[in-house]
Amino acid sequence: MSQKAQYTVDPTKMGIGRSIAVLTSGGDAQGMNAAVRATVRVGLYTGAKVYFVHEGYQGLVEGGDHICAATWDSVSMMVQLGGTVIGSARCDDFRDREGRMKAASNLVNLGITNLCVIGGDGSLTGANEFRTEWSGLLADLVKAGKISDKQARKSSHLNIVGMVGSIDNDFCGTDMTIGTDSALHRIIEVVDAISTTAQSHQRTFILEVMGRHCGYLALYTALACGAHWVFIPEMPPADDWEAHLCMRLAEQRTQGSRLNVIIIPEGAKSRNGELITSDQIKKLVTDKLGFDTRITVLGHVQRGGTPSAFDRILGSRMGVEAVLALLEATPETPACVVTLSGNQAVRLPLMECVQVTKDVAAAMAEGRFKDAIKLRGMNFENNWKMYKQLAHFNPPDVKTNMNVAIMNVGAPCAGMNAAVRAAVRMGIAQGHNMLAVHNSIDGLANGEIKPITWTSVSGWTGKGGSILGTKRAGPVKMLEKIRLSITKHNIHALVIIGGFQAYTGALELVQAREMYMEMCIPMVVIPATVSNNVPGTDFSLGTDTALNAIASTCDRVKQSAAGTKSRVFIIETMGGYCGYLATMGALAAGADGAYIFEEKFNIKDLEMDVELLMEKMNTPMNRGLILRNENCNANYTTDFIFRLYSEEGKGVFDCRMNVLGHMQQGGAPSPFDRNFGTKMGAKSIMWLTEKFKECYRHGRFFANSPDSACVLGMRKRALTFQPLAELKADTDFEHRMPKTQWWLKIRPIMKILAKHNIKLDTSDHANMEHPPPLIHSTLGR
Repeated sequence: MSQKAQYTVDPTKMGIGRSIAVLTSGGDAQGMNAAVRATVRVGLYTGAKVYFVHEGYQGLVEGGDHICAATWDSVSMMVQLGGTVIGSARCDDFRDREGRMKAASNLVNLGITNLCVIGGDGSLTGANEFRTEWSGLLADLVKAGKISDKQARKSSHLNIVGMVGSIDNDFCGTDMTIGTDSALHRIIEVVDAISTTAQSHQRTFILEVMGRHCGYLALYTALACGAHWVFIPEMPPADDWEAHLCMRLAEQRTQGSRLNVIIIPEGAKSRNGELITSDQIKKLVTDKLGFDTRITVLGHVQRGGTPSAFDRILGSRMGVEAVLALLEATPETPACVVTLSGNQAVRLPLMECVQVTKDVAAAMAEGRFKDAIKLRGMNFENNWKMYKQLAHFNPPDVKTNMNVAIMNVGAPCAGMNAAVRAAVRMGIAQGHNMLAVHNSIDGLANGEIKPITWTSVSGWTGKGGSILGTKRAGPVKMLEKIRLSITKHNIHALVIIGGFQAYTGALELVQAREMYMEMCIPMVVIPATVSNNVPGTDFSLGTDTALNAIASTCDRVKQSAAGTKSRVFIIETMGGYCGYLATMGALAAGADGAYIFEEKFNIKDLEMDVELLMEKMNTPMNRGLILRNENCNANYTTDFIFRLYSEEGKGVFDCRMNVLGHMQQGGAPSPFDRNFGTKMGAKSIMWLTEKFKECYRHGRFFANSPDSACVLGMRKRALTFQPLAELKADTDFEHRMPKTQWWLKIRPIMKILAKHNIKLDTSDHANMEHPPPLIHSTLGR
């Protein structure tokens, strides 16, 4: 599998003569090990020496065996481990200048002038302070005779790059910190389990999550499970919250709900700064309503366990970017932090982000709660607004009498039901009449259309598959029946949730506008497929859940191989012709390779990979894992590759084969897919609401412009609506996927981390940016 790349410098020589140290500090977070692994392996790939610093800043101060050389094999089999393998510790010594002098001496004596710190804002602030006073520390060490003038000149500048590891997602400037997604997985697992027992006994459950100063976990948990009430530190409830809470819970019961879920972070406070506790809420609900109420405090369960696929990929991508940032830095480059914006790795000035994080705390302390919400970022603010709109029914002042129909098309996948729920509730909140189309296009043609209400979609966010029912059939042979059905039910707009078939089906409906005036209505496609092969979006609903299923299976397979030694597993993934699942699954699982349709390979490539695995069998990590996309090659089938590996590996390793099949489509949706579906469903309705205003002409609605039928997708950093007609040029209809796919740029990372001999393209690296202008403002101070 050859890799062609354009690069400005030879990436395998960038680090020659340089040394990099990596440490983890502060609270541990799942995914830190993936970041450490990537930092070590990419550092070694560039020719640099890489060192572990064990036990965080404490190890940096104490030196000795705490700072040791890292090897390629020393980071094997750690991508799937929670916590941090190299340890983390609170360090009072580093807070004192004397302690920092010891740390500087230890680094200088080892020739280390590049430091990668994985931790929270406190850890990263400490790193920047260390960097700022570096020259003064060296001068004092020379005076004290601890280092020579020559050593001081050679180590005259210290480069610092940070990666934020924090389950609270409390660092401003990034969409997600390492560990947050995994913590949400732990929380949602508990919420799903609690919901079943709560329904059985008609109970109210109060779930206490982490987040002393940040409400991210609480808010996103509430969105993901449809909680009836949530507290967040950034926006304390109104002074009469007790009465409102009881009223809301009672309303839910009268509407037929058998349970109530209340989410509270450990740092919840009232407007006057008094702590709101779980016990206080339990007493309130029990005394005022008489509901059977229980408390579950998750505590450090949220920090533990296996990292999610998202956190493994995030940690790996950030680790690669951190190494490049260190090696490209100059003495004039400010200390930076690698963050995530949409699906882009971004470098931001560390202290600008730290300052904004401090500004949030100041705004909360001063009672400027709206400012605190804004400072958390646009995503946080929008999700807070969305929760309030979707959790509690507030009848609109005016009904629009617009009929919006929702249907699923194509194969089922996780997240579909969350999108339906959000669209239904947002539509009702906007005053529209919402219609559910059962059994996909067939149901639309046959009139299987019924009104759907606010309460009927309760609990849908956590349900897998498609409750409405979904099929692969397209509309082209049923256009006349569809026309009649649209007329009969007076449908004014369509929300189509599904995969490539949904996309092509919508194109067929748009094409039919030339013959049928009834098709001249606004349409929006929400991509939902494990294959992630719909043009117009970087991510589709369902892919994150599928990736977690793949990573979990690969973990078990690798564990099995660890017990037998000298074994290679060949795993077949779904995806049609699209290699997204195979590539990202391989990166998340720490696999040795992934065969995909987009990157052609031949028998020589297969032989080279066998040789690579044979070399690996002579190392302590003598086991292998290869992923293969189901349609990557018609002749080199999974069975063929299995037999080839088995034959060529005789006497060195044996081989096993697994076909994951439809397990990748099943199961409860991941937190990411629940929240992504919620955002997509709500945003689609807001877009349609605006289209209604644009398309009202001469007493009726008429929409036939290209921008009245769009795909709603995530593109780089934002959710955008792209006309179906414009996306045709970027569509490979034969192989059912986009012609351009962003994730192909990540394949070299997967290969380098698996020790393939390829060149990394460094011409398209992230440049130093600044946080959005909003967070520089005083916000009315």
